[in-house]
Amino acid sequence: MARIDVKKTYKLYVGGQFPRSESGRSYVVNGADGTFLANAALASRKDARDAVQAARKAFDGWSARTAYNRGQVIYRIAEVLEGRRAQFVAELRASEGLTAADADTYVDAAVDRLVWYAGWADKVTQVVGNANPVAGPYFNLSSPEPSGVVAVVAPTGPLLGLVSVVAPVIVTGNTCVVVASEAHPLTAITLGEVMATSDLPGGVVNVLTGSVAEVAPWLASHMDVNGIDLTGVADAGLAADLEVAAADNLKRVRRPAGRTDWLAEPGIDRMTDWLETKTVWHPVGI
Repeated sequence: MARIDVKKTYKLYVGGQFPRSESGRSYVVNGADGTFLANAALASRKDARDAVQAARKAFDGWSARTAYNRGQVIYRIAEVLEGRRAQFVAELRASEGLTAADADTYVDAAVDRLVWYAGWADKVTQVVGNANPVAGPYFNLSSPEPSGVVAVVAPTGPLLGLVSVVAPVIVTGNTCVVVASEAHPLTAITLGEVMATSDLPGGVVNVLTGSVAEVAPWLASHMDVNGIDLTGVADAGLAADLEVAAADNLKRVRRPAGRTDWLAEPGIDRMTDWLETKTVWHPVGI
């Protein structure tokens, strides 16, 4: 007797938990061949507010950890992702229609990307911090600090692109609210399951699924969001509107020009975009 597939309804990932949308809504996610894959939660603006609150609550504890410890935690995410490698390969093949070889390449790259950023955790301060020369008997030291809560509109590439925009935000001590790819949300929530079973504290990363056009404007205008990454916003008009909304409380805005090659070697710009520089003066000899 043939068994029936157990279809899954993917929930949100907020505050380390997996709630349904408070609106009770969901939407159908189809595979590359048009067949039904699963239902995903359709997040509302109330879900977005809850995610921002969870991110803010987690910020003090996460940013206060040593850089070395944050690197350990992100390395642990890579370990758990590697352990669930077969599931991610299967989801990429079903959702995007990738060949087995291409899916392997992207999953391997996602694991490697996490390890790469984990290695930067205790080094980025040495690269972008500085002892500044001044005229007078003073030490003048500049050091980077996290901006706070960052909203991220994830790119369409549902795993490597997602890892590439989230890892640099959290490795530098920020927390984030991610709006997953609307067309390919499943691996984003599966990555949330990986984070929930690693050592990452709840609320450091929060994942919303659903309509970017519905949720992103509320995050852009939210007064407790300190930055927004528009990498995944394909509509130029919507991106411009989000930039205007972000200006209400002078958020940092990242809006890349052109298409990103996620397999290319990353730079440190995605980390430094979410860092603020604090400069301290101190008298010499005291």
